[in-house]
Amino acid sequence: MVDRVRAGTLALLAVATVVATGCHPGARRVSGLPARDEAVRAIWVTRWDFKTPQNIAQIMENCRSAGFNTVLFQVRGNGTVLYRSRIEPWAEEVGGRDPGFDPLAVACKEAHRRGLSLHAWANVMPGWRGESPPADRRQLYNAHPDWFWRDSRGRRQPLGWYNSINPCYPEVRRYLVSVMREIVESYPVDGLHLDYIRFPNEYHKSYAPLPVVPDYPRDPRTLALFHRATGQTPESSPKAWNDWRTQQVTQLVRDIRDMSRKRIPGLCLSAAVGASPQDAKRRHFQDAQRWIAENLLDAVFPMNYASNPQTFEKRLAAWSSLRRKLPVVTGVMLSDRKESAAVSQMARAVGNGVHVAAFAYNAMYERPDKGGRIGADRQSPSRASLRGRVAELLRRKSRPQM
Repeated sequence: MVDRVRAGTLALLAVATVVATGCHPGARRVSGLPARDEAVRAIWVTRWDFKTPQNIAQIMENCRSAGFNTVLFQVRGNGTVLYRSRIEPWAEEVGGRDPGFDPLAVACKEAHRRGLSLHAWANVMPGWRGESPPADRRQLYNAHPDWFWRDSRGRRQPLGWYNSINPCYPEVRRYLVSVMREIVESYPVDGLHLDYIRFPNEYHKSYAPLPVVPDYPRDPRTLALFHRATGQTPESSPKAWNDWRTQQVTQLVRDIRDMSRKRIPGLCLSAAVGASPQDAKRRHFQDAQRWIAENLLDAVFPMNYASNPQTFEKRLAAWSSLRRKLPVVTGVMLSDRKESAAVSQMARAVGNGVHVAAFAYNAMYERPDKGGRIGADRQSPSRASLRGRVAELLRRKSRPQM
């Protein structure tokens, strides 16, 4: 296990302690986010944003210079990873093989030397993504085809978007816990950030040949587990069926939380959640309000990606009553958005002391080519303008709402 009380991070932990006891009932002392009187200024760095150690060092320097204090660094996308794993194969973003360096190890080093908090960002439910199956026989899609969603006719999800593994299976939950345990035990991360911790069952063009998105999962074993637990079928009690699937996702969060508290006490566990908690529960079986009530998370990141200003405000208000319970970090969309709209929403959050996370790094900074180079031909005036305006906003110090 990595020694968390290493000399190189004592200074970081001194300024990265969130929500001292007394901030909310049952609060613990948690490292990995800024101090109580400092707002979280986070940014998501995707798995497509780097190719070399030099790219990662520049990313961390750019984040520091812009005024961010927390980096959510993606290390798992769809059953492939960006660190040296004994469990899962290398990500296709680095060619599906060891690139000659460990991206997560480099990210931790470069973030910490700049006083940034580094959170490993992992997509949880997706087991594959692509138009065709993975070539690697070790990859989940090939190694565990029985773990993936099937409809009532036994058909796997169509390829083209995220193909999900089934959280209703106890062995799938155990497997995912083991993946998260490997990350937190092997690397000096300040936090573990869970994304796609829900049913990724939204419509995608891959479903076009079907009349509707199937009600996953409808394989015989899942139905037997449901019947054993409730005595019902999905047809006899649709509500019980939805509630039971919601409980399986919550159980996975609970299992990850139990592992992290046991293995790395004080590690910040957070999750990217739907901007409307009621809609996320109804549509994707993600019960963030229960997770908060059970103290399963140390922070939540509602993805408030609405382009409409009124909808953005409504979703911002939906979390206001929970801000005294734990840090609520509002995710603001910068990518594929008019600069004026993106800056306006960032200003709304920053100006009112709301914790904020920007999606994503690539909206403000260029991605490298396959060789890791960012030449003059890849420089974008629009990105330069956006990052200048965002950096100006982040320089404004504000005490977070409690």
